[in-house]
Amino acid sequence: MADEKKPTKKKTAPRKKAAAPKAVPAATTTTATTSNTEQAKSRFSAAVDEAKAGAALLRDEAKVRAGEYRGKARSQGDKLVGDAKGYSTEAKTYAADIARDGKDKASDALVSLSKTIDDTALQIDERFGAEYGDYARKAARSLQSNADKLKAKELEELGEDAREFVRKSPGTAVGIAAVVGYMFARVFRR
Repeated sequence: MADEKKPTKKKTAPRKKAAAPKAVPAATTTTATTSNTEQAKSRFSAAVDEAKAGAALLRDEAKVRAGEYRGKARSQGDKLVGDAKGYSTEAKTYAADIARDGKDKASDALVSLSKTIDDTALQIDERFGAEYGDYARKAARSLQSNADKLKAKELEELGEDAREFVRKSPGTAVGIAAVVGYMFARVFRR
């Protein structure tokens, strides 16, 4: 029976099973997880601290820049105020000069009108009588005396006189202002 053959089975290579994860002892897993968590917390804390430091630097830089801009704005404002005060002083001086010139011209105009009336008084005497000529002479003397008073007064006195006149008779002042305004409008319209 030696010759007897036994049916032979083919031997196949054993299949490899997927490698199962190696079992790690429980203490090592807890330590690794704790270590990773602590490392993540540490990195997060470092990032937060770095962000806070960056924000503090930006805040400090913003304060410095704001201070610089504030200083520039203040100096520019002071310069503009100084310029405005200078212009204001110049304007007051210019207005005072114009007012003095106007006062002098008004006084000269009154003197000229007085002379004209006085010169025509003779003609009035001849045409209408001596009585009307005397009225013309009185008007000429009155204009001359008002011109002299106007020339002698300073601008401040004239301003006070005008305020006093308006206080005493506001209706007359409004009427005079309306007539003068109308006259100026007529003069400047041409």
